[in-house]
Amino acid sequence: MDWKIELIFVPVTDVDRAKDFYVKIGFNADHDQVPFEGLRFVQMTPPGSACSIAFGEGLGSRMKPGMQDSIQVVVPDADAALAQLRDAGVEASGVDEQAWGRFVTFDDPDGNSWTLQQLPDRAGA
Repeated sequence: MDWKIELIFVPVTDVDRAKDFYVKIGFNADHDQVPFEGLRFVQMTPPGSACSIAFGEGLGSRMKPGMQDSIQVVVPDADAALAQLRDAGVEASGVDEQAWGRFVTFDDPDGNSWTLQQLPDRAGA
């Protein structure tokens, strides 16, 4: 049986600001629904990803905005990802070279931290 992670909640203080930020860095705005007053559900997907993020109002998350720091996204090129973020006006760390990959980190407007990883070339291993 396959188990697939498809949705991760990211706590935010301002839904519209968060949506604008994630669109600015290239995420697709899949859904933005208000099924009834007090509940708003926004789902966004990074380009090429099978897993989306969600945020909104009235979703009952126990996590406070700015506390999400465990999302790691694989990218094909850390330098290109860094350039894309900086071109969008996002403060991002320079590429951190490690034996297990090349990493770029950045925060969303609420301080939720993201890590981008370029996997090492294992073709010769």
